[in-house]
Amino acid sequence: MNTINGGRLVAKALKQEGVTYIFTLCGGSILPIYEGCAGEGIEVIDVRHEQAAAFAAQAWAKVTGNPGVAVATAGPGVTNLTTAVANAFRDSIPMIAIGGRTPFTQWDMDPPQDLDHVAHMRPITKWARSVLETSRIPEYLSMAFRQAIGPKPGPVFLEIPQNVLEADMDEAKVQFPSHYRPTAGPQGDPDLIKEAVKLLSQAERPVVLAGGGIWWSQAHHELQRFIELSDTPIFLVGMGRGSVPYGHRLLFNYARRFAVTQADLIAIVGTPIDFRLGYGQPPLFSSEAKVIQVDSEPEDIGHNRAVEVGIYGDIKAVLKQLIRETEKSESISRNEWVDKVREEELTREKEQEPLLDSDAVPIHPLRLCKEIRDFVDEDATIIGDGGDFISFSARTLRIYHPGHWLDPGRFGSLGAGPGSAIAARLARPGKQVLLLSGDGSFGLSGMEFDTMVRKKLPIVCVISNDAMWGQTKTYFQSSGKTPIGVDLARATRYDKLVESLGGYGELVEKPEEIRPALERAFASGLPACLNVVTSSEVFYGARSYKAYEAK
Repeated sequence: MNTINGGRLVAKALKQEGVTYIFTLCGGSILPIYEGCAGEGIEVIDVRHEQAAAFAAQAWAKVTGNPGVAVATAGPGVTNLTTAVANAFRDSIPMIAIGGRTPFTQWDMDPPQDLDHVAHMRPITKWARSVLETSRIPEYLSMAFRQAIGPKPGPVFLEIPQNVLEADMDEAKVQFPSHYRPTAGPQGDPDLIKEAVKLLSQAERPVVLAGGGIWWSQAHHELQRFIELSDTPIFLVGMGRGSVPYGHRLLFNYARRFAVTQADLIAIVGTPIDFRLGYGQPPLFSSEAKVIQVDSEPEDIGHNRAVEVGIYGDIKAVLKQLIRETEKSESISRNEWVDKVREEELTREKEQEPLLDSDAVPIHPLRLCKEIRDFVDEDATIIGDGGDFISFSARTLRIYHPGHWLDPGRFGSLGAGPGSAIAARLARPGKQVLLLSGDGSFGLSGMEFDTMVRKKLPIVCVISNDAMWGQTKTYFQSSGKTPIGVDLARATRYDKLVESLGGYGELVEKPEEIRPALERAFASGLPACLNVVTSSEVFYGARSYKAYEAK
């Protein structure tokens, strides 16, 4: 009889799903999983805080399209996953969170670090369960992956008590499920497809807004073909960035408000009508504009804004249908409308040129963004972790490939950056990974540079050190209130912290120092931190943005 314990069963089931890394922080209740992973060739990436493990797991999904796995020990180990899991829940990111627990033979006896983890996780996951029979571990993990992946992805949680992981059993009696997920998503209603194409063909000033659903459906090629056939300007939101490469004739960035306010038809594909889209209401959306919405989740269609055509289905499948239907019609040319949007785009670009070229000291954040933009490779993965700095970066940087821009998302979780960068570097060895961090957000997870050093992951972090929590200070100042609790120390040497952990660090105080510092940081071959002193008088937003005088 070939015996196997629960920890090895976990590893075997994960390996069957193609998992090559787990992200974790050690604890007694999960050690059998570590031993199982070692036996199955799955690398254990041990971090300094469980939150980083969960952010790494969801970032793995963001850069590969496949669920990442975070493993945490009982009690505070699991609760430390909570913020990152909630972030994945809000952004519909597939990830597997596995929690240990005290032996179930001790439940209700007041054992250490005990908690009903399933009840704790249920409100912020798609699915949460506890497995109490060792032989059923592969079965429960197959359910976890099925729930995480779709049709609308999201985080799941599986609790496995320590005695279930430690128990031995006959491997021949264990069943490993296979072929248990659909290989294709549902198509949209054919009549709605026809109605959408009819509305689009009749529109004079249409606009497409596309988001993360494009990435999760791997539908970037279809999206590009669709906008080209319909000759429609497109703006990309969140994880949708990179789905149409920078430089494409129909891709715009700065002119979004102009285009959306002027549009007579707005097609929203794979993104909710949330705060990023002004909830679909005036003044951003005209009350007269018709709306087509395509989404993989029925409950997201028509949320906050009535739609003329709402198509539920797998986004890639629906786009293919829209392409086929559009190909039946005469070719469409909207040169006049596209030219108007391009004119606005160029005007907005020109407005910010003085700030992009600013020689001001302290450094204007847009000058920092320009130097980064002109330096990084087209296939670099860029992680944004902050508020104001990331708003400036998203406006300025150029993304050429899907899954190469990771930002805080709808939940706005700061501190996600280091864990995300770790996952990105593991997934894309040999490629540039650049972490853009506010000085505030760096303080939440900066010790993960120790993880990067231990795992020999040469990630470069650029900190915009403006000595404040910028977006909160903006709120105080815009409302005429005295800022409270928003100032940080200008003299904090974040670069020295990274140096002390074994990485490369450098202080940057003048604009002309930025590019040489980037060159040295990437050439160091070490986890690196550039601590860039930026202006504390600049805030993202029209009022303060235009008020700043470039020097």
